[in-house]
Amino acid sequence: MFDSFTVIALICMIFIAAGFVKGVLGMGLPTVAIGILGLVIPPVEAAAMLVLPSLITNVWQLFAGPSFRMLARRFGTLLIGICLGTPIGVSFITSGHTHLVTAGLGCVLVAYGTYGLTASKININPGSEWWISPLIGFCTGILMGATGISALPVAPYFTALNLKRDDLIQGLGLTFTVSSFALALGLLLTGQFQMGLAASSLFALIPAFAGMFLGQAVRMRLKQEVFRRFFFLGLLILGAYMAIRSFMLALAA
Repeated sequence: MFDSFTVIALICMIFIAAGFVKGVLGMGLPTVAIGILGLVIPPVEAAAMLVLPSLITNVWQLFAGPSFRMLARRFGTLLIGICLGTPIGVSFITSGHTHLVTAGLGCVLVAYGTYGLTASKININPGSEWWISPLIGFCTGILMGATGISALPVAPYFTALNLKRDDLIQGLGLTFTVSSFALALGLLLTGQFQMGLAASSLFALIPAFAGMFLGQAVRMRLKQEVFRRFFFLGLLILGAYMAIRSFMLALAA
């Protein structure tokens, strides 16, 4: 369908776009990239190409902010919950029946994004974090293991704690990094992780980082309230995309 040069150019543009979304919102690189890449290359190759860009951009996002130690201490039990929940969810992702679960997560993101764009807010008392954080982490881990998506319920949880823009972005980077390592370990333990396929993802690092740096530059120019609106709008759009794409895949299966 496409010649080699066109495929390479399209892959570069896709990763620049996906990196830009992650740079602005702190999330969304896999969600944006995997669906569009599937139109250009086989899905297995697309998933393999995402391994390093997703992991390394998460690590960069984690260490680029000013509050790593504070966030790691504050959300330590949440991270432990992610590590405990992810291996449980891996049994679902290896079964291949994840389309409806992903569609459901997309619908939840749409609902939460829509709610966040209204004047109403969900607020959680920081004094309740001691028991809510591990529960949120455990649920996030299960959903990450089952679908490969680690935005729920941790992203709404962080916004309900009223984290400032930079702490929110760095906190998401922290949880996404831990989720990625936990998922890789879970797949390794079940014999599903193939290092050979992951090598192809080296190619995608440069355009992914280029897009991410551009997105970060845009984010730094946004005021806190403007960023908040962009964040919830991004959740709504990503959720709608996830839901529609997953329903279509489920119907085609």
